[in-house]
Amino acid sequence: MKSLSIVFSVFLVALLAACHDNPYKQGELYYTNLCANCHMEDGGGLELLVPPLAGADFVRDHPEKVACIIRHGMSGKVVVNGIEYEGEMPAVPELTDFEIVNVINFINKAWGNDYPPVTYEQVKSALENCE
Repeated sequence: MKSLSIVFSVFLVALLAACHDNPYKQGELYYTNLCANCHMEDGGGLELLVPPLAGADFVRDHPEKVACIIRHGMSGKVVVNGIEYEGEMPAVPELTDFEIVNVINFINKAWGNDYPPVTYEQVKSALENCE
């Protein structure tokens, strides 16, 4: 019994340490599987075809639009860091509101980004009001 208690304690400490290093593991997993193919693993985008997410003023300044773009996709022009991109991003409608929160919060803290986290309530409201 004491051995089981020690194993559980070690597991709990390891889990807390992992969460401390990256509290947005789920968002990172979804980003890696659904977004990195175009936006790249480092968030740097793809030349003038796909805008970057790393250091992106659009991500910093328009988190509500980011939620809508993830859910509904986007086509047309967007300006990121003063560069105009025109392309299409496919929708990812299978993600729940909560999963979108995690993706945005991962992006907001990845690659040197230091943008404020978004809340579930902010994303839910944004998704209810997508244009």
